[in-house]
Amino acid sequence: MSERPTTTLRRLLAGADIIMAPGVADALNARLVARHGFPAIYMTGAGTSAVRLGMPDIGLLTLTEMADNAARIADASGLPLIADADNGYGGPFNVQRTVRAYQRAGAAALHLEDQVLPKRCGHLAGKQLISAAEMVAKIKAATDARSDADFVLIARTDALAVEGLNAALDRAAAYGAAGADVLFVESPRTDQELAAIKGRLALPLLYNMASSGKTPFLPAAQIQALGFKIVIYPNFIILAAIRAAERVLTEIKQTGTPAGLRNEMATFTEFFDLLGMPEVQRLEARYGVPEDARVRY
Repeated sequence: MSERPTTTLRRLLAGADIIMAPGVADALNARLVARHGFPAIYMTGAGTSAVRLGMPDIGLLTLTEMADNAARIADASGLPLIADADNGYGGPFNVQRTVRAYQRAGAAALHLEDQVLPKRCGHLAGKQLISAAEMVAKIKAATDARSDADFVLIARTDALAVEGLNAALDRAAAYGAAGADVLFVESPRTDQELAAIKGRLALPLLYNMASSGKTPFLPAAQIQALGFKIVIYPNFIILAAIRAAERVLTEIKQTGTPAGLRNEMATFTEFFDLLGMPEVQRLEARYGVPEDARVRY
């Protein structure tokens, strides 16, 4: 019997190496992350809002939309999934429903933040916070909702940009005491702030290498040396894809054909092989699908 993704993530948390989790918003890119041998994967909320709605991350997505996306990513990647769960979509009872939905979706972990509804991307201005006491209640509710003891609860605080470093550290410590397994202080900007986070907080720490650049772009080994256990890379795959798509569209508009970029794109066969075509062909043979009806190139 294969190991549950939650148990795998717990084992990784107990191991010596930093956990690198590239961010995706869909099943296609989830397969790419798995192909490249990463130990875990991250579902980006901002990316999910972009892919599902074509809108910025301003609290528009619902629990069911996010859990559905998490299920598709977990299934396609086969990796332990760390999933953005925004602010739990309401109060403590909403948080319990969120935890149960993400567990059913196959996520190995989720992170909850201490923002009000509607929330904002952690690297945008205009964020507002609930009280620390309200967030502590949400963390306690989340721990009670776990049906799998290995499911990892990550508590995120956005207080650094709103109330300052000391308040953020006080909040994070309180969230850890309430039952969070991993702590996530959003948007540290300086070496001093990064050092203070590790100096104050004893639980495993998450480093968010968001594309805004507010938090420094550091090598994983240096992030680990600073005391962090998980590093997520939320939207870099999407950002790279935007530039590539722009180039293809420009080429088609100007020349009437994408032929000039053929060597820069995956082939038709590479595309379908990424999506699991060899496995489909193997199973069709196993299940006795008639030869003339089997899928092939």
